[in-house]
Amino acid sequence: MSQSLSKVYIHLTFSTKKRAPIIDDNIKDSLWEYVGGICKGIGCDPVQVGGYTDHVHILCALSKKITVSQMIEDIKKQSSKWIKTKDPKYKDFYWQNGYGAFSVNPSEIEIVTTYIKNQEQHHKVYRYQEELIAFLKKYHIEYDERYLWD
Repeated sequence: MSQSLSKVYIHLTFSTKKRAPIIDDNIKDSLWEYVGGICKGIGCDPVQVGGYTDHVHILCALSKKITVSQMIEDIKKQSSKWIKTKDPKYKDFYWQNGYGAFSVNPSEIEIVTTYIKNQEQHHKVYRYQEELIAFLKKYHIEYDERYLWD
């Protein structure tokens, strides 16, 4: 094949440092839009960005020119710097060190999109910790719970 062809959908999630509920109604929509812009800027076409007070979900097509860890680093660095400029109350905003990255079958794009859009409803029932552990189990990812939450 004389060209490189790729379409890998990825669902990313990560939380604020110590799961601080700092993503409030004043900033969330702008933050999701900004994160989507970062994704687009690094060649990872965003499908849906959303989340809750203490975490973000990103569904995008992964660029063939960037690794997942590079993508996460760019998103966290740029969005963290940006949010701190929006209001003094966000001066202590930080993302956690780790992240979850999960492959998404193209036939499930709409399911994941709806799931991300409905985060506020979802988190009236489930905590982020339960949500992440469910993903880890679904994808058969081994983990040590001692290191999930710092």
